[in-house]
Amino acid sequence: MTFPRSRALSRRLALGLCGASLALLAGGAQAQAAYPSKPIKLVVPFAAGGTTSILARLLAERMGQGLGQTIVVDNRPGAGGNVGMDLVAKAEPDGYTILMGPIGLAINPALYAKMPFDPLKDLAPVGLYAGVPNLLVVHPAVPAANVKELVAYAKAHPGKLNYASNGNGTSSHLAAEMLKSAAGIDITHVPYKGGGPAMQDLIGGQVNMLFDQMPAVLPQVQGGRVRALGVSSLKRSAAAPEIPAISEALPGFDMTVWFGFLAPRGTPKDVIARLNAEMLRALKEPAFQAQLASMGVTPMPSSPDEFGSFMRSETTRWAKVVKDSGAKLD
Repeated sequence: MTFPRSRALSRRLALGLCGASLALLAGGAQAQAAYPSKPIKLVVPFAAGGTTSILARLLAERMGQGLGQTIVVDNRPGAGGNVGMDLVAKAEPDGYTILMGPIGLAINPALYAKMPFDPLKDLAPVGLYAGVPNLLVVHPAVPAANVKELVAYAKAHPGKLNYASNGNGTSSHLAAEMLKSAAGIDITHVPYKGGGPAMQDLIGGQVNMLFDQMPAVLPQVQGGRVRALGVSSLKRSAAAPEIPAISEALPGFDMTVWFGFLAPRGTPKDVIARLNAEMLRALKEPAFQAQLASMGVTPMPSSPDEFGSFMRSETTRWAKVVKDSGAKLD
């Protein structure tokens, strides 16, 4: 009589142990799936040493601390940023490959005849990061101490001056094209794969001038290796108030660059929300805000939806700028 009860008890114990094992496995799977459970790759679509890379590394370090995982910066230059941006657009939408998106997301669709991806359809906005003006700098051998003198020299020597850029279609390229159009001068474009290589050749005298964002350029100005002629924002920058705005010589000139984080379209909303929360936390740190301000950078914290709306409006704005400039790339 006791044998059947023992068998029934054994079955109940076995079922209980099986259930407990399944619960542990499920719990383990959930823990494994908790985001992030491994390092995150942050793609920067330009070469190391430029502003995009500098700012990406600063924010990646702070976000990584909050996320409890390392954010590894991966520089993928080429085609005005399209190589790196396309890589992220086609990546697995799991939150482990994200993009440091430059203003080129809004410029390139109007500039390139064929785009390998659609920035508005193939990428999911995480949040805006910051805005920063370009700085126009020249090699010390260029006989110009300000924008008016540069324009006068370029008009007296058409085709003699050349300018470096961070690549075809970048804000660095378009800022110089805007200068050409506004001043009516003839200068030759020399594209590079990022601000770092362009600055190296400017310092070495291989090129005459360069537009690039303040964080990468200002240390070179302060070190006396290049000469600053003007900032591309409508007003002077608090980080270097002694440098005039280009608009003081060419009224209405304005080229302010922005950056933001994006992920592949289809990335889960909770992952986007987690990344955005860490961006906002970092951008609200007083010490980080002060560091950015010293570099001429203005934080632009936003929600994913706000960044999406901003990208759409910027795409419309830059389509007109590109059309008016006459710039076009294959």
